[in-house]
Amino acid sequence: MTMKRKTLLGGTLALAFLGILGSFADNVNAADHVEAPGAAVDPAADITDFFAWSEGDSVYMAVAFAGLSEAGAAATYDPDVLYGFHIDNDDDQVADQNIWVRFGQNPDGEWGVQVEGLPGDAPIVGPVDENVQGELGQQVFAGSRDDAFFFDLDGFQDTLMTGSISFDSANDSFAGTNTTAIVIEGSLDALSSGGGSFTIWATTGRE
Repeated sequence: MTMKRKTLLGGTLALAFLGILGSFADNVNAADHVEAPGAAVDPAADITDFFAWSEGDSVYMAVAFAGLSEAGAAATYDPDVLYGFHIDNDDDQVADQNIWVRFGQNPDGEWGVQVEGLPGDAPIVGPVDENVQGELGQQVFAGSRDDAFFFDLDGFQDTLMTGSISFDSANDSFAGTNTTAIVIEGSLDALSSGGGSFTIWATTGRE
């Protein structure tokens, strides 16, 4: 099985969003957005972004893949790709908990999602494009979503050519494009194993 990995946080899960992650983490690793080798060849296995944040007693984890689809285009589901959310509770860079996500179709051709390993809950199974709840109230959503990545590509290219910073904060080159996303709401206490610090990363694997 080949694996692709994107790490969100190293050292602590202070749990922020996008640009302020570095303020809380000892080190942050990420892959370029839709520019990784093979992204166009295998979009279902290409992670464009991975986010995690906390609110109250919950942790929210979101992995996006198959980026730069046109708005309104169908989401990308592949039954042969295994999506993993991995939690390290003791800072040894080895996963202590693993959450596995797969897609599949019923006899009518309708797509569904299955989540296994969410701490404290039985496997969660349900249709895509809906919030599906587990027995303990944890839930998952899988489906097409607006691409959350913001970048002024024109400004970046102008900056490279002229040597002068030319970014426009109102120009989003990814506006009007979608990704396919898996979003999981889990228990903060269960994911942290009762502790206050942990690391989360995401992987894809194709058999």
